[in-house]
Amino acid sequence: MEEKKINPQPNPDTTSAEISHQHTHQHTHAVLNRMSRAIGHMEAVKRMVEDGRDCSEVLIQIAAVRSAINNIGKLILEDHISHCIVDAVEHGDHQALEDLKIAIEQFVK
Repeated sequence: MEEKKINPQPNPDTTSAEISHQHTHQHTHAVLNRMSRAIGHMEAVKRMVEDGRDCSEVLIQIAAVRSAINNIGKLILEDHISHCIVDAVEHGDHQALEDLKIAIEQFVK
């Protein structure tokens, strides 16, 4: 389990999404690994297009990349709820819940 600790830097002009509390993210290493794989996969899809590969094959690979990215987002969301939101609620940061709502709305579009 990789630990990421961030010290809060209060600034009245920042939103709660920009203010970080000290807590642990359990999936940071897994998220970074999955991102690297998705980037590599997308580069391979780009080469497929450059090489003039069949459109159906390209679309199938794009769908696979999209699925991988969605799964990365789910892992980040799980970490965020389990750690960031729990921490925010414990500290009375109600804006964090509103920020989460907005983030989920954007994520599921």
